[in-house]
Amino acid sequence: METALTRLVGVRHPVVQTGMGWVAGPSLVSAAANAGALGVLASATMTLDQLRAAVREVRARTDAPFGVNLRADAGDAGERVRIVVEEGVRVASFALAPSRELIAELKAAGVVVIPSVGARRHAEKVAAWGADAVIVQGGEGGGHTGEVATTVLLPQVVDAVDVPVVAAGGFFDGRGLAAALAYGAAGVAMGTRFLLTSDSPVPDAVKARYLAASVRDVTVTRAVDGLPHRMLRSELVGALEEAGRARALLRAVRHAAAFRRLSGLTWRQMVRDGLALRHGKDLSWSQVLLAANTPMLLRSAMVEGRTDAGVMASGQVAGVIDDLPSCAELVGRLMGEAEAVLALLEGFRAVR
Repeated sequence: METALTRLVGVRHPVVQTGMGWVAGPSLVSAAANAGALGVLASATMTLDQLRAAVREVRARTDAPFGVNLRADAGDAGERVRIVVEEGVRVASFALAPSRELIAELKAAGVVVIPSVGARRHAEKVAAWGADAVIVQGGEGGGHTGEVATTVLLPQVVDAVDVPVVAAGGFFDGRGLAAALAYGAAGVAMGTRFLLTSDSPVPDAVKARYLAASVRDVTVTRAVDGLPHRMLRSELVGALEEAGRARALLRAVRHAAAFRRLSGLTWRQMVRDGLALRHGKDLSWSQVLLAANTPMLLRSAMVEGRTDAGVMASGQVAGVIDDLPSCAELVGRLMGEAEAVLALLEGFRAVR
């Protein structure tokens, strides 16, 4: 199936596997790429050396194009961009809007720039700055999310920009892909659906928690880092919501210290990132400190398998997913379903 997205990045199918911290490592990214989707490596939880090594490992596993997801507000964003350029990565995606300068640097090196956005005005801004495409995530999506549903946000963005738009938030099968194409999107991006594959490195016990969840078991909370964050409901989430501010801040500082050791960042770099986060989101200092919870709480579940001590970011689609296919099986099934739906619609049009 050829769309503006497949032509832009050179993949076989208009499907993106999103960059999920601690989850989207070389094994998942290469499996998604080999299945014909655009695999995206999550770099925010990696040191610079780990990022370069991960890129090279993906390339050793696949000849297909893939991308790297970057934090535009990170103090070392420029260094990470240089790694992407030096290693010949095809696509750079961003969780927050990158600066005009970062976009220009990447484009000058031939890298396709695809920021993720959660509002029409953000899509308009990055498109005006030269972004090649945008991923637009509606409120159904996992992790940090907004309040506007994909079915409302997607057509707004499609109508507002002249670059390819990839739909995210609430997609898990071929019917969703067909619907996104009908709205004018050039493809879909999926996180939770790729997390729940046999190629995902997430521990089996954690995957079982996702598979057992109903739609009502997926909630949005501000208790983790002060921002709306969609995740599975758990006893830990309940405890965080009930904890007092002083207790929450103490936990955040402890987690910040642990993440500093893992990431290789200095305290100065972490403070600089906090300042950027505070400015970009208009957060209080207490919320900036709370943001230190996120990487370590996610790691506890996604790497260590500790659902009692970690959080599990999740899209609402977790409530309707009940299997763990390989990436190849998932993408093949999704494309078959989408093509069947589109053929059915074409048949309706012919009858009329």
